[in-house]
Amino acid sequence: MKKLDELIARVPELRAKARQRESELQAKLEKDPTPVFSEVVQLPLWPDAVRRLPNELLRSALFNARNRNQPRAYLKKIDVAVLFEGRITYQGEELRQDDETVWLQLIHLAREQPLGHVVEFTPHSFCKAIGWTICKGSYDRLRECLYRMQSTALAVYSNRLKRGVSLSMLPAFEWQDEHKQTLKNYRVQVAPQLVELFGDVHYTQLEWTQRLALPVGISTWLHGYYASHREPFPIKLSTIKKGAGITTERPAKLRELVEKALIELVNVGFLKSWEFVGELVHVKRMPSR
Repeated sequence: MKKLDELIARVPELRAKARQRESELQAKLEKDPTPVFSEVVQLPLWPDAVRRLPNELLRSALFNARNRNQPRAYLKKIDVAVLFEGRITYQGEELRQDDETVWLQLIHLAREQPLGHVVEFTPHSFCKAIGWTICKGSYDRLRECLYRMQSTALAVYSNRLKRGVSLSMLPAFEWQDEHKQTLKNYRVQVAPQLVELFGDVHYTQLEWTQRLALPVGISTWLHGYYASHREPFPIKLSTIKKGAGITTERPAKLRELVEKALIELVNVGFLKSWEFVGELVHVKRMPSR
């Protein structure tokens, strides 16, 4: 009881100290009102003919190559397969190559203004830009992709960052008003932390017409992976399986799937040649334009 009485007796003193700290903080803010995150951050600009993505993402299974019509798992803070250097943790519904197509276009639009600002677009213009049929089904599919990426937690760690960068891929997404009426323009916010992943030269330019000409899946994943290497070195089929998130357990089927994708990459003018040497895949890129 004695200790309780002593504590009660000190209440006025503790309140006075709290008020003093509050006054000191207020005075500090009035002297220097600049908020911690006041710096304007913006992505580097790039031409309309290309899209860009950080190398760490293109060399991982974050956007895997599984068929988009297969059921998607909910992943709870898992380590995503990353080829070679880096580490990615992810929480949210499984992302696939159709989500990456949407993400690429969204980042392309967001580069024109400070990150954190709202990006507006019509579903018609967006679907046209990513080569989807202009119809209600495509608009529904677009909303599903955006919802998926809104409900995510992503952390990227690599030596060049010297630390981890954590973010929600889309902090906000609006497509209806308060009366449940569809907005003419969708409104999306992109995380400002994304700018850190585009630092230095650790990002890759993807030829957009090539990307859109490819079947979504292993072909688009390989397009991104090989584009992130000026002179791709040979890699094992099992490494491609890991990086692309391919689920088949049959070696012959894996070889068949990769072979088909490599042929498609030659057909769109991205690869000059390819060959299997045992379990290794050798490719040569066409010269950059």
